[in-house]
Amino acid sequence: MGATAVLALAAVAVSSAEEPAVPGDETGTRSMPDLLGVPLWRVFTRLDRRTRLDVHDASGRDRRVLWPPNWRVCTQYPAPGTELDRRTAVTIGVVRRGETCPPRVRTARR
Repeated sequence: MGATAVLALAAVAVSSAEEPAVPGDETGTRSMPDLLGVPLWRVFTRLDRRTRLDVHDASGRDRRVLWPPNWRVCTQYPAPGTELDRRTAVTIGVVRRGETCPPRVRTARR
């Protein structure tokens, strides 16, 4: 088995061992989880796979976010507890692991 196949199997094993992303009801709505401080890769396991997601570098350096394990969440919109439906787009601001969230971001709407 190639390295890619092993990696894919490991990803399936990890994701299937986790509890369901965000419970929804029959109307298709679900609640936005609190993602502040969470590693970016966990965002993908906590949101429904159909959620529209926009991820950007919150440091202001406009860096590309290519490897989710190297980033953590500084900002999120909408706020935790907000009801999400299929039309809601989630915006996540991230910084590289080990960096602090910029002061302007910490005081901004999360």
